[in-house]
Amino acid sequence: MKIVYNAFNGRYADSPRALHQGLLARGVEAEHVWLQDERFVGGFPAGVATVPIGTPTAVAALESADVLISNTHIQLDRWQKPAGAFYLQTWHGTPLKQIHRAAASIPPEEMMVELDLDIARWDALVSQSPAATGLLRTAFGYAGPVMETGYPRNDVLSAPDAARRRAELREELGIGDDVTAVLYAPTYRDDTVDEADAPDGLDLEQLVRRLGPGRTVLLRQHYYLYRRPVRTGLAGLVDVSDNPDIADLYLAADAMVTDYSSAMFDFAVTGKPLLLHPYDLEHYRDQLRGFTFDLDTEGPGELVLDPAVLAEKLLALPATSAEDAVRYAAFRRRWCGLDDGHATDRVLDQLLELILPSTDAEPGSVDGRLASGTRWV
Repeated sequence: MKIVYNAFNGRYADSPRALHQGLLARGVEAEHVWLQDERFVGGFPAGVATVPIGTPTAVAALESADVLISNTHIQLDRWQKPAGAFYLQTWHGTPLKQIHRAAASIPPEEMMVELDLDIARWDALVSQSPAATGLLRTAFGYAGPVMETGYPRNDVLSAPDAARRRAELREELGIGDDVTAVLYAPTYRDDTVDEADAPDGLDLEQLVRRLGPGRTVLLRQHYYLYRRPVRTGLAGLVDVSDNPDIADLYLAADAMVTDYSSAMFDFAVTGKPLLLHPYDLEHYRDQLRGFTFDLDTEGPGELVLDPAVLAEKLLALPATSAEDAVRYAAFRRRWCGLDDGHATDRVLDQLLELILPSTDAEPGSVDGRLASGTRWV
C-alpha cells in the first residue's frame, strides 16, 4: 500500500504528520511518500521519503497512490486520482473566516473550478467538532462522509509528555522559566498577501516596549507570508514563522494573540489565555471574507481593538483570564470538545477499516463501506 501525504503544499506538518507518525507507531505496512517544497527541506526528518511538489515526479506519486492524505487542495488540476484510491482531506482549521465560495472576496472563477474539482475527489473530510462540520459542508458544498474526530494535529497538546516537550521547546527558543511568552499568530489579508512590505497590523516594537522585561513575543506569520522581513534583532521578539508545526508553539507559549485565524480554535485546547486583536474588523468582515459566526458575541472573549489596551491585558493575564472565563469555557466546549489527545487514533481506526481488505469488499475498494460506518456523519 502506498500513502502519499501533503501538508501546506510541501511541509512536514499538521494533521498529515500526526497521521503519518500514528501509522508508523502502529506498524502498518505501507510505502510513505511526502510532497516536499525545497524551501522546507529542513523540517523533514531524516529517512522520510519525499518527492518535489509541483513536478512530474510528484504527479507520478499521486497517480500511483492507494491513499492520499492532505490538509489542503493538492496541485489542483495537475493530476488524476487513481481508480480505487482513497483521498482523506484533513483540512487545516475550523473556519471563522468564510472560505471557498462563501467568502466575500474569492479567487478568479477558473481557480474556483479547479478547487471544486479537487473537492469532488475527496472520499472523507476530517472535522474538529460537530459545530465545524456544518461550516465545512456549507463552505465546500461537500456532502460526502465526514470523520468528526477532533484534529490529529492537536493531540500533542494533551499528550502525556506535553510538559516535557514544552520545556524542551522553550529552551530551544531561549525562553527562561520566569519569562511569559506571548504567541502572536495573525492570519493573512487577501488584499495585501502579495505585498512584501504590508503592515503586520500590530506594531510589534511598540508592543514589546509596552510589555517590558520578563516577556517575549513569538511572531508566527501565516505560511503565505513567511518570507516577509521581521525585526529579528529586537530584544523581546522572536520570529518563529519557520517552526515546522505551530502546535509546538502552542505548547511553548503562555498566551496567544490572534485576529481571525483558525489558530484560535486549536490554541483554545490548551485553556491558556487567548486574546483577539481584530485591528481591521470592519474591513475584513465586511469586504474581504465575512464570518461564519458573530465573533463579538460568540468568540472566546472581548475583542481588543486598542494596542495599548492589549498590552495592559497581557500584563494582567490572571485578571484578564477571569474576565472572559465564562465565554472562553463555552467557546472551548463548542469547538474543542473532541480534542482530547486521541483524534489520531479515531481517524486511523476509521481509515484503516476502510482501506484494508475485508471479507465483504475487494482489496482497494472502499465504496461499499462508506455508507455503513456508524461513526460517520
